Amino acid sequence: MENLLLVFSICLGLGAIVGFLAGLLGIGGGLIIVPALLYILPWVGINSSLLTHVAIATSLSTIILTSLSSATAHHKRGNIPWALFKPIFPGIVLGALSAGFVSEMIPSDQLQQAFAIFVVLMAIQMAFPFKSKGEGKLPPSWVLFIVSILIALVAGMMGIGGGVLLVPFLTVCGLQMKQAVGFSSATGFLIAIAGTTGYVIAGFDAPDLPSGTLGYIYLPALFGIIISSMICAPLGVKAASTLPTPILKKAFAGLLLVVGLKLIFS
Repeated sequence: MENLLLVFSICLGLGAIVGFLAGLLGIGGGLIIVPALLYILPWVGINSSLLTHVAIATSLSTIILTSLSSATAHHKRGNIPWALFKPIFPGIVLGALSAGFVSEMIPSDQLQQAFAIFVVLMAIQMAFPFKSKGEGKLPPSWVLFIVSILIALVAGMMGIGGGVLLVPFLTVCGLQMKQAVGFSSATGFLIAIAGTTGYVIAGFDAPDLPSGTLGYIYLPALFGIIISSMICAPLGVKAASTLPTPILKKAFAGLLLVVGLKLIFS
């Protein structure tokens, strides 16, 4: 019980950091949450063979409320091209729902290595962001369907909302940045819902999971993170108008690079 309360308290602090940075820098929390949970969760008896799966699944579940809040705000501003959902919605749901089952077939240490490499790539992208001229056009519906499956599958397996993958793709296809971000926030909600469902079903009969888990989701960590992140995200948004966010973003990219390399070589 003491360890459970300790983990919950630490996750409250983790959620506060994640929420503030999300508001300040416009980043998803998964790249921070997963490495933190990889360190924290063994304290409550989650063994190494399931550790990465639980960390990623729990991270993905925290995105449900934050992405819903973001999508609602973008919808009010008219930033979500809803017509684009027709070819993309089925692929997003299929890819995200499959993530838990695909992850289950990968050993925990290999999944951690894949996540670490992903973190390093995202750190590089954050430090040297891709900029599209937005002169392209949307591909045929079948291409959008396949791409959406792949993006949602990768996002679900990495415990993120998928914006870092979907936004560059949509801007290359000619969407304005605000529309790409708005659409990404809405699909992030779908990825989080479908992905979390997949991890719950896939981990329902997983052996050796401690009490407090729902499938691969560790509920005390989930509740601790979402409570404080929802409170602190607006504070980050407010601070963004006064702090040097471009410099902070590059500093954060450097931190992610260190975290990713440490995971790779650990």
